[in-house]
Amino acid sequence: MSDQNERNDASGQNAAHGDPEGVPGNRLRKELPAEVPVPAPGTGPRAEERPAQPLTGRQRLVKGLWPPRFTRAQLIVALLLFGLGFGLAVQVASNSDTDSALRGARQEDLVRILDELDSRTQRLEDEKQGLERQRQELQSSSDQAAEARRQTAEKARQLGILAGTVAAQGPGITMTIEDTKGTVKADMLLDAIQELRAAGAEAIQVNGVRVVADTYFADSDRSVSVDGNKINAPYRFRVIGKPQDLEPALNIPGGVVQTLKKEQATVTVERPDKIVVDALRRAERPDYARSSSQ
Repeated sequence: MSDQNERNDASGQNAAHGDPEGVPGNRLRKELPAEVPVPAPGTGPRAEERPAQPLTGRQRLVKGLWPPRFTRAQLIVALLLFGLGFGLAVQVASNSDTDSALRGARQEDLVRILDELDSRTQRLEDEKQGLERQRQELQSSSDQAAEARRQTAEKARQLGILAGTVAAQGPGITMTIEDTKGTVKADMLLDAIQELRAAGAEAIQVNGVRVVADTYFADSDRSVSVDGNKINAPYRFRVIGKPQDLEPALNIPGGVVQTLKKEQATVTVERPDKIVVDALRRAERPDYARSSSQ
């Protein structure tokens, strides 16, 4: 009985000292660290909860460049630069096309182009000198009003010659085209007119028809019509201008004379002392256009 009581007293003392189970192993378990549970696969910390890794230099550069962030001023400058680049590209392409066309041209075509450029340059230089002379005359004249009227009348005569309303005379050439085979067409005569104009022709008459800026040629059966007026071979051209420029323009290799001879036509070019162009055109008043000075 006494031993039983002692065990009971020991159990009560253990309970009084905070050992609810009264087992000596509990005190040792409390003194050890708590057990850490092992996480199951797939139940670890999520990727976003992991600490961020530092970026490399290349990653920072890519992050700064993309996605791009543009301001309004930058967009305007970019558009302007794009337009400038496009214009330069078009200009370079057009120049390349012109250069390639000239490189592929025949020697006869190059000679004709060079002659036309020389003739146009000389005509522009003569016109410039004439205008400068008129200005000096106006500035030096004591009666500037009378001088202005004289120059105006002279200009009206010149415009009348170009419009075909005034007869003209002066140096030049005549060209006669014999077409016994009927192979000369309207476009060939038009090419001759264009060559003469490019060489500086100031007044042209074909078989009694005055040729002006709006003159047209058309085929009519076995003949040609000029501004609706039927003309037959031989075709006679009267041209006022500088003979030294007009005749070479027709006789250049591959030019008008050579083309007509290939069509079995006979071409004769002469230089008389004086050419008279007396075929006139009726002056027409425009329906809508008026002088801006009115």
